[in-house]
Amino acid sequence: MSLQALNNLPGVTAQADAATHNFVFNHTMLRVKDATRSLDFYTRVLGFSLVEKRDFAEAEFSLYFLALVDKQQIPEDDQARTQWMKSIPGILELTHNHGTETDAEFAYHDGNSDPRGFGHICVSVPDIKAACERFEALNVPFQKRLSDGRMKSIAFIKDPDGYWVEIIQPTAL
Repeated sequence: MSLQALNNLPGVTAQADAATHNFVFNHTMLRVKDATRSLDFYTRVLGFSLVEKRDFAEAEFSLYFLALVDKQQIPEDDQARTQWMKSIPGILELTHNHGTETDAEFAYHDGNSDPRGFGHICVSVPDIKAACERFEALNVPFQKRLSDGRMKSIAFIKDPDGYWVEIIQPTAL
């Protein structure tokens, strides 16, 4: 479908309001049971960098902000880093409620079983076949391998909480 046809769909405004010109889709938040396991997955397996951590001891939760950026891009100064982080797209916020990691019965709903809601996040990689081979070697659980189903150009892996992460590449296979 052409961009013009997309902009003519019911409910779509072809011309954005000038007031929204500098808006940035900044971040998505996921609740995680075990911050250590989740940080390992998102940093070691997917290559995110931890940008900022905020602890709220009185409310018993912590926030971890991650981005797919080179660590050298992250400002050292706390105020500059916070301002930078709030101005870029694609931040992943992990929220950890203290104590959930020790409760064997505790789990968050991943949104992909009834009642369905949240679906997945997505990471674009330069070589999806190489990325999937690496995920296999790291024993990352798959929801869908490249060879599964009709859509052979995407894969889905699962993070420690069962959230789906779609893996795509920008070029054709």
